[in-house]
Amino acid sequence: MRYEIVNEFPHHIIYESEAPFISLYQPTHRHSPENKQDPIVFKRLLRQLQGALKEAYSETDRDTLLKPLQEIEKDKEFWRTTSEGLAILASATQCVVYKIPRPVKELAVAAERLHINPLIRVYQSADQYQVLGLNKNTFRLYEGNRYGFEKVVLPSDVPLTKEEVLGDHRTEAYLSKSGNTGSSAKFFGQGAKKDEIDKDTEKFFRYVDKYVYENYSKPSGKPLILTALKEHHGIFKKLSSNPYLMEEGIGSAFDSLAEKQLREKVWAIIEPIYLEKTKKLTETYASAKANGSGSPHLEEVAQAAVENRIAAILIEDGRTIPGRVDQATGEITVTDTNEDQYGDILGDLTEMAFKKKANVVVLPKERMPSKTGVAAVLR
Repeated sequence: MRYEIVNEFPHHIIYESEAPFISLYQPTHRHSPENKQDPIVFKRLLRQLQGALKEAYSETDRDTLLKPLQEIEKDKEFWRTTSEGLAILASATQCVVYKIPRPVKELAVAAERLHINPLIRVYQSADQYQVLGLNKNTFRLYEGNRYGFEKVVLPSDVPLTKEEVLGDHRTEAYLSKSGNTGSSAKFFGQGAKKDEIDKDTEKFFRYVDKYVYENYSKPSGKPLILTALKEHHGIFKKLSSNPYLMEEGIGSAFDSLAEKQLREKVWAIIEPIYLEKTKKLTETYASAKANGSGSPHLEEVAQAAVENRIAAILIEDGRTIPGRVDQATGEITVTDTNEDQYGDILGDLTEMAFKKKANVVVLPKERMPSKTGVAAVLR
């Protein structure tokens, strides 16, 4: 079994049922010399996992379970291409790896379930977006959230340039040549040639629009921001049939901006949308609480999670409440952090609601409509 680097969430591994599962989270670094410490930290976390498995799952084939992580430890190229955070989820049959654009708290645990709360925070839909970088010759696609974005690695057989897309179907330019030698050749119809080039650009833009919509916008439902020269915005938006393409875009060539500049420009567009979404959610919760179908109480929310009665749940970012939720009965057991290092009631509630397709949004403390760490709209 080898590991697989993925970017989609949720991954089907989270619905597996045969324990034990491994969850490993580690803050990492993009650049040298800071990233030289990352493999050392990983090795320490791997030792923790080995000890945890030996103690709690002595009958498990530990070598098979840990083999993909041992491969990661030795993979020098892997450690040269890290982001701000690393998340690894492993079962007896598969191992998936996320290189994520935000630091995460260290965690290495072998348990009866996967620990996915940090990934829910990274991949929650409220602040996700896609960026299309476009010029008349090629395009590039990014996906991101409030913490940053990553270039989407497109399949190797996907045409990326106008030349690849049009091939032999490029429009014939209207040219007239007279004279028998190259030195005496005269060319006419330059205006017509420009018109034909524009037609080729339009064909290319139509291809990009269709490809991005069918393969990325439609499946994800994420807003799409165009970054291109201003003269290309009008052409592309006029022909686009992508309903997720935002009216507001960035009027600069995508390859002329540093990553930090592009990220700041994109978030300036997305942030008001994110704030409006979260405002509506908190207003929906307030209305539900007023009519008896909203609750900030852990016990009530836990029972509703077991009964699949949570429509939406808001969780306070970065907060933990030591303890566990019985996923069969909804009973809450509060513990001391020292007694149960990895128990987290809010984490259990988040993951239970997420797996049952409730709308899960993690908010900073100042935007939470309750002081308990949770606010749920119930069905």
